[in-house]
Amino acid sequence: MGAKDGRSRGRYVPVRRRNSPWGAIALALLAGVALIRNGAEEAAGPPQPAAEAATAGRTAGAAGTSPSAAPPALPASTPARVKIPAIRVDAPLTALGLEPDGWIQSPPASDKNLAGWFKDAVTPGEQGTAVVVGHVDNAAGPVVFYNLGALKKGNHVEAVRQDGRTAVFEIYGIEVFEKRNFPAERVYADTGRPEIRVITCGGRFARGSGYNGNVVVFGRLIQVR
Repeated sequence: MGAKDGRSRGRYVPVRRRNSPWGAIALALLAGVALIRNGAEEAAGPPQPAAEAATAGRTAGAAGTSPSAAPPALPASTPARVKIPAIRVDAPLTALGLEPDGWIQSPPASDKNLAGWFKDAVTPGEQGTAVVVGHVDNAAGPVVFYNLGALKKGNHVEAVRQDGRTAVFEIYGIEVFEKRNFPAERVYADTGRPEIRVITCGGRFARGSGYNGNVVVFGRLIQVR
């Protein structure tokens, strides 16, 4: 997700709410038609996922992990921070709800080291799919999730929870999807295990319309510390 002139315009269609069925409308996708790369117009832009980093499909297993080896799901606990050691992310999390028109709120773009978690989904480590989002850049340059597309299978995402436990997720896929064809059910559906999705903007960039896609990191719980 990017921003123009320091004002966040990234918008997320609602993901699945707790205990509610998938709807034919409002399946999750990042829209954000005004998401603009920083004014310096970096030639390369943020890293994009390599083809070999894609999931093998919706039921793909995390590298080196089997369902039987996974720890049990945790009870609900608000996440406080997200850490991704491979790309040196260590950021506080702010709770994000829904705007009056049904879109998921965005974290403030002015804070380059801030991400958000969607509070109407499960918390990280609970049974189901937790969702963390953040900007890729703002008017001043790269921000918290700029390097998300450089991650590889087997890297970890850590969610530090307010109950003192850290839920560690192993990445089993990183993909970029066009916003107009975003596979919401595949991305957000409950797979039967505690999972996490970390999302930012990516894909092709055009002045005036921003990024045409979203980078999505798929992770499954492998450890609780």
